[in-house]
Amino acid sequence: MMDRADRWDRRKFVRDVACAATAGAAGLRPQRVLAEPPPETTKLRVLRTGGICWAPQLIAEQLLLTEGFSEIQYVEVFVGDAIAKALAADQADLSMQFVAPNIIRVEAGDPIVFLAGGHVGCLELRGGERVQTLHDLKGKTVAVSAIGSVEYVFISSMAAYVGLDPRRDIHWVPRPLDVSMPQLAEGTIDAVMTFPPFAQQMREKKFGRVIVNTATDRPWSQYFCCIVVGRREFVHRYPVATKRALRAILKAADVCALEPERAARSLLDKGYVKQYDVALQTMKDLPYGKWREYNPEDTIRFYALRLHEAGLIKSSPQKILAQGTDWRFLNELKKELKG
Repeated sequence: MMDRADRWDRRKFVRDVACAATAGAAGLRPQRVLAEPPPETTKLRVLRTGGICWAPQLIAEQLLLTEGFSEIQYVEVFVGDAIAKALAADQADLSMQFVAPNIIRVEAGDPIVFLAGGHVGCLELRGGERVQTLHDLKGKTVAVSAIGSVEYVFISSMAAYVGLDPRRDIHWVPRPLDVSMPQLAEGTIDAVMTFPPFAQQMREKKFGRVIVNTATDRPWSQYFCCIVVGRREFVHRYPVATKRALRAILKAADVCALEPERAARSLLDKGYVKQYDVALQTMKDLPYGKWREYNPEDTIRFYALRLHEAGLIKSSPQKILAQGTDWRFLNELKKELKG
């Protein structure tokens, strides 16, 4: 829920974002918001994890208020399989999510739909002395929080892309990230995947070397790592609320891209991070503005192919797209929020 003492004053925030829109930056169109009917529900439940790469939805509270939501609830979940299942379990209504694990959930029949691209580049694969490329993962020990976890799915997709069979060619060991990070430096394990703020911490401590940075290395940098997902019933029952919530999150993504200092300060003030410099570096590292440029359908198609190669799904990309996507709100908002 909103904190009235929050230093990011509501009027100041809305005024500043509106000014940015006038300048062609954040793309706010208040007159169009006013022309729309109010949301069918004023309650919105959004997921929250320990990571900070989902900053747009964490700093979007004020924008959600202007969209007509008076009860905004952040539901805390742990990074892992719980994230992919939370919407299907009716724990939340709409949230940014990791794309690859949710493709698996769509095939499994979970009632979720992809709505828009979130951001690119929060995942970073780091290797020890024996791993310098993805091909070097063959026969090596890779730490993940659990088999089937976010890291397991993404690393498997990367391994499959270079012709490895992740089920046979990689030795997986379940380890908490705070344990596996120093073990990489010690040589006990050969590779680990991280995301903010852990990726920044590993850089600072010089644990391992970067094998894949999904913000800069192709083909991964050409696709979203995180995407906005909605609970199917919520989207079907409350289309106006869905569009308004999505608009607030996408506007907040523009704030992260255009005003990283302000976004980082808000994350610190709200207690989502403890270190301002780590939050600021994350805002600068991740290209949050790509939701305007990239086609999320390409991302679904790309990762569905990789997951099929890895043996993690059987469905074709077209079946996943038909079963689990709804781009109508994004298509409308891209027109409305033009810079």
